[in-house]
Amino acid sequence: MRPVLKPALSRAWRDSETLQFGTVHRDARVVEQAGPAFCSFLGLLDGGRERPELLDAGERLGLGRETTGELLDSLEKAGLLDDEAATREALARYPQPHRDLLGPDLASLSLVHPEPGAAPAVLSARAAARVEVRGAGRVGTAVAAVLAAGGVGAVTVVDGGRVTPGDCSPAGLPPTEVGRLRATAARTAVQRATGRGPAAPQRRAPAGAHAAPPSLVVLAPRDGSGAFAGGAVGARRLMRAGVPHLYVGVLEHLGVVGPLVLPGASACGGCLALTRSDEDAAWPRLLAQLADDGPGRPRTPACDSALATAVAGLAALHVQLYLDGTRPPSMDGWCEVSAVDGLARRLRLTGHPDCGCLWQPAALR
Repeated sequence: MRPVLKPALSRAWRDSETLQFGTVHRDARVVEQAGPAFCSFLGLLDGGRERPELLDAGERLGLGRETTGELLDSLEKAGLLDDEAATREALARYPQPHRDLLGPDLASLSLVHPEPGAAPAVLSARAAARVEVRGAGRVGTAVAAVLAAGGVGAVTVVDGGRVTPGDCSPAGLPPTEVGRLRATAARTAVQRATGRGPAAPQRRAPAGAHAAPPSLVVLAPRDGSGAFAGGAVGARRLMRAGVPHLYVGVLEHLGVVGPLVLPGASACGGCLALTRSDEDAAWPRLLAQLADDGPGRPRTPACDSALATAVAGLAALHVQLYLDGTRPPSMDGWCEVSAVDGLARRLRLTGHPDCGCLWQPAALR
């Protein structure tokens, strides 16, 4: 380990001898009696030295080896240190210039996962993950671009047809892509988010080859129907295959993120549809008319640019939380953001008894 003070933490003097690390009050750490020798020692925590070298340096500064060791342990316990060697190893998994762009993301991860080396480990796990986004509209393409920028190793976007003006947004497809194939334009957006050049054509898998299932699938239909558990056929296939998936979209004035479904372990889109049917007996009939190219679909789906961008960012954050090993609030629930008042709300979702997705197999006798 090569200890380094976390670059994301600010340092400010509360008084002439009291040094505060961090700005957010509830997470800040305070060091009292921070004298000149201590401050000089902090300057050595740049990731260029291992612990034995730092102990020697502390002794030369007059701190003493034992005191220096206790100081290093205290700084580590307080979440102020990271491992520069682990950081370099994690970043080496990415090509330039993406590696340089990930600095702020890794700095943020070091505060969320405070143990030395924990943040680089999380970033390495993201690099090994694969996420598939189904839908290249205002929400889907932005989700894909944000995930790629945040270090997810492989992000693919699945959609057909050509880009229309209604698909474009500042966070996703620019207006210059109108008329281009949606899948190609979305791939370019993902490449651009990581600082790479124009997207290269995707390679076809050899005949008979079976690709590993994605780590997670984001269901983001361009018309926003995914916000109300749309794409039932595709979702059922994902359930049977055991693939985690997240519903996301903007429908009319409402942006929805969730539920994030972990097959067999959390409430699914079927649970949501049955719950809505319990509240409104006509819901299945209404949903059927909205599905595919049904007569109930709006001619111009409403999708406010600011709301779509907010929903895409929230959805990408939930995906990152799941990939990083944290349970996002869209599991066993969903989050709504309204263009009417700008407020975000979480609604709870329990497994529906008639769905069967959480039924436990009967014990063998």
